[in-house]
Amino acid sequence: MAVRTAHPRSFDDDHKMKLQPGDPAPAFTLPDQDGKPVDLASYRGRKVLVYFYPKDDTPGCTREACQFNDALRGFEDVGVDVLGISADGADSHRRFRARYGLAFVLLSDEGHRVTSQYGAYGEKLLYGKPTTGVIRSTFLIDERGRVERAWYGVRADGHAAKVLAELGDAPRHR
Repeated sequence: MAVRTAHPRSFDDDHKMKLQPGDPAPAFTLPDQDGKPVDLASYRGRKVLVYFYPKDDTPGCTREACQFNDALRGFEDVGVDVLGISADGADSHRRFRARYGLAFVLLSDEGHRVTSQYGAYGEKLLYGKPTTGVIRSTFLIDERGRVERAWYGVRADGHAAKVLAELGDAPRHR
């Protein structure tokens, strides 16, 4: 029996691979802020919001994390768990969570492997200059482990509220 390792993706005009609604979410097991492995498959039967961000404790990433944290009750009310993923290690994640009172799980993708599988790592413009790095992106994974919605290249400020507002328009599953 052949094992399929590639995930369906499509290409945009810039030829960056992007996940589309209905695609299987790339599976992962990553360490959380306490070094404990977190497996995406453990969220089956429940929706999970996975957001990729560049770096702990930087201005944009802090705004985004704090806004997701402030909206956490709203995400819980619509049956959605929240996971943040960056390349930072567990120590950095623990300090970041403690400093800002973050109540959701932060995962470490130190080699950008998972970030790349989601199309959230690659060439981007930073202050008008091309660079390679994390493309701030968010994915709603449904109860069956499929991408329900994908937001690429988002602005940190206001993104959590936008996502929550869009989820409020979606059918609720518990």
